[in-house]
Parts: sequence; C-alpha cells; structure tokens
Amino acid sequence: MNFQITDTVKHLLIINVLFFVATQIYGDQMYQWFALWFPQNANFGFWQIATHMFMHGGFSHILFNMFGLWMFGTPVERSLGKNKFIFLYFSAGLGAVLFQLGYYYFNYLPAFTELVDSGLTGLQVIDMLTTNQTNVELVGNQLALLQELYPIYNASMVGASGCIMGILAAFGMMNPNAELMMIFLPIPIKAKYFIPGIILLDVISAVSGQSFFSPSNTAYMAHVGGAIIGAIMMWFWKKNSFNDRRWDR
Repeated sequence: MNFQITDTVKHLLIINVLFFVATQIYGDQMYQWFALWFPQNANFGFWQIATHMFMHGGFSHILFNMFGLWMFGTPVERSLGKNKFIFLYFSAGLGAVLFQLGYYYFNYLPAFTELVDSGLTGLQVIDMLTTNQTNVELVGNQLALLQELYPIYNASMVGASGCIMGILAAFGMMNPNAELMMIFLPIPIKAKYFIPGIILLDVISAVSGQSFFSPSNTAYMAHVGGAIIGAIMMWFWKKNSFNDRRWDR
C-alpha cells in the first residue's frame, strides 16, 4: 500500500500542528475560544463546532490522531479524491458533534427539569453550575442532580478523533479484509471486525463510564458519531458511485 502523503492530508496535518503550537503559546485562552463548549455554557461560540476539530488536549492526543490521519487518510483520499475526502472529513466531525451533544442533552435536560421542578429557578441552577458554589439551601436530591450536571455543563470537546473515526470507517468499507492492530492489543484483526468492535467499545464506555483503551475523559459518543457518519457516506457513495473504477478491488 502506498502511504506517500496526499495533499489534503498534508494540509490538515499542518493546520492541526499550527493550532497545537498556538495552544502551547496561549494556553487556556485557546481552549476557551476554540474548544467546543456545551451550548448552555457562556464560553460556547458557534465557530467552535469547526475549530474544536483542530484542537488537542496534549502531545499524545495530537500524535495518535495525526498518525491515524496519515495512515488511513492517505489511502482514503487517494481512492475518493480531494473533494469527497474533505466532505467526508468534516461531515464525520459534525457527526461527532451531533452525537456527543445529543448524548449530553439526553442526560442534561431531565436532571435540569427535575431541579427546576424541585423549586430552584433556571438562573439559580446555571449560576451554581458556573461557579461550582451553592447559593441557596439544597434539599432532597438537588445536590446529587447538580453534581450530575456539573461535568456536562462545563464539558469542552477537542480533537480530530471524530473525523479520524469517519475516515477509519471509510477505510474499512473500502478494505474490509485489511488487517489492523491496536498498540495495546498487537493482534491482527480484519477491518470488518475491528472497526465495529471499536465502535461497540466506545458505546459501552459512554454508557458505563468504563474506559478500555482511551483516557477516561474521552468523548466516546463523538467517536461513534464520526464512525457512523463516515460509514453512511461510504455506503451511499459506493452504491451511487459515478466512477466505478475508483471502487475496483
């Protein structure tokens, strides 16, 4: 397989590295501006839906993501062409946002509603979530509900992982019998089994809070969303391909 870097992958690598260097220079200010914050949080800005894809939480985070971008993005771009690859990359990133924020709201809204129904005002709840201080006497399970909401309200999401998962899903659909391995599990597994297995582990981690191979603060549903959108797009393109030669195997 030819792994000589393609143009779009190269440009995406450069942009990600530039963002990472800027983060090392400007620190928390970069995260406040360009990470994706929970939409109810005052730090949220609509541009973060795109900019968070180029932000990373540390050296190992960007290293593994950029390695995946190079390794899987290169053959996928070569097969799809520049325009479809760019569309796939950002669509998977948007799918990651949709799934992760949807999962957050699925947990946030019932607890928030219960707090308001228990006698607190919405402004009081937001103030306590923002300051991490209780400004009124809490009764019943109000404290437990606030503790449940706090990490969601103050969550920020960074990384190209959703985009990479979409690319990985696309690669797997084009090369179902390609053998892949994880660094922590050096056993070759065919892509048609490996990728669904990774998605399943992410779903389990999101629901249970139990991390398998990723840090505990990983946005697991973002991985799932990116992979699902990538798979759907590849299925559609393969079914409706205008250039059958690109799909010859």
